[in-house]
Amino acid sequence: MSHVAVIDIGKTNAKLALVEGGSLREIAVVTRPNRVIPGPPYPHFDLDGHWDFFLAHLAAFQAAHGVDAISVTTHGAAAVLLDAQGGLAAPMLDYEHAGPDDLAADYDALRPDFALTGSARLPMGLNLGAQLHWLLETQPGLRDRLAHVLTYPQYWGWRLTGVMATDVTSLGCHTDLWAPFEARFSPLVARLGLEGRIAPARRSDAVLGGLRADLAAATGIAPGTPVATGIHDSNASLYPHLLGRQGSFSVVSTGTWVIAMAMGGDAVPLDPARDVLVNVNARGQGVPTARFMGGREYELIRAGATGAEGAAPDAADRAAVLAGIWLLPAVEPGSGPFAGRAMRWQGEAATAGQRMLALGWYLALMTETCLGLIGARGPLIVEGPFARNADYLAMLAALRPEGVEVAASATGTSAGAALLCLPQGAAPATRKVPPPQDAAALRAYAAAWRDRA
Repeated sequence: MSHVAVIDIGKTNAKLALVEGGSLREIAVVTRPNRVIPGPPYPHFDLDGHWDFFLAHLAAFQAAHGVDAISVTTHGAAAVLLDAQGGLAAPMLDYEHAGPDDLAADYDALRPDFALTGSARLPMGLNLGAQLHWLLETQPGLRDRLAHVLTYPQYWGWRLTGVMATDVTSLGCHTDLWAPFEARFSPLVARLGLEGRIAPARRSDAVLGGLRADLAAATGIAPGTPVATGIHDSNASLYPHLLGRQGSFSVVSTGTWVIAMAMGGDAVPLDPARDVLVNVNARGQGVPTARFMGGREYELIRAGATGAEGAAPDAADRAAVLAGIWLLPAVEPGSGPFAGRAMRWQGEAATAGQRMLALGWYLALMTETCLGLIGARGPLIVEGPFARNADYLAMLAALRPEGVEVAASATGTSAGAALLCLPQGAAPATRKVPPPQDAAALRAYAAAWRDRA
């Protein structure tokens, strides 16, 4: 049985998982916080801390189970800048730093149109091009010492193999740097003066290279063990279903971000003002996508509810919320389909159970809004933490007549990244979510929410 070690870095946590090739089951998982170092010179990530953590646990995984291949998946809006010697040309910027907004007008004059890139204009550093522009304009000497730009999964791949690359899913993740319908870099690369410095683009499922001999000696893993090029995390959630399904379907990847992706959906106009964009899947195809910071919103509301930890709504809570308690967008106003709106409650949640139920339904209705914006059709597959939220699933099942399914794996990112190293097979097992008995009442609640939103 083959074992694939997966480096899996989300915005909140970094983890290393060992995935069993036959079942795509995670047989070992270790995590650490993806902490942001406040600076100087600006908020940035702890890359060396991650590296030491990964190497130690790769050795432990090899000793306990054996490692036959390595893959990488990370959050988007991220790149690492290297000098000619392979050292950091600048610390890796946290995309939630507001610095790039200071040069927004100058950047807007440089960035290509949405029709070419499929990239919505986003705040802070959520457009990777805006990060690069801000860094080049504000960090003394950076333009002269910068030799290589690697998208984030491939930074780890480079450290493992010595081979430099970017991948199409990371370049296609609202960077402004990629033209997804033409499969080439956009004019922004030249406008930023980065021609020849952004590493070549590869498909995610290509073998990047073999494990370096020195790292093999340090971990016990065989030298030359294959390392996949790597993939953007929400595309890792999509990838298993892309391999094994025909026809129309959609995938919702949940975590800090809730990312809705439609395959074979209706041809609807995409509205970048509502955080709708075109991602690029592992095959290089454009994928209509909409998203919001659902995991962040969940934590913000849960933290404000006394006794919410483990609170399960009872029948009285359910009746009260249906009678008129709505959480209206946007809890996190900086992104999503209702960006710029101020969150508000209509009706008073008197118990923690009522508050958490209204929150679960709010997240489902935000998800449904995203699905409508991208013309999603066919069954909906929910991946990640929200796949364990019964209230969230019930609302979606009431609203999606073509069915809602839940992935068997707790998170699709590690399984999808592991599949980059494995023979292509059938779609992973899912279970169908039955429509709730009070589906008509939930649809009425949803209609009232939409009227108020």
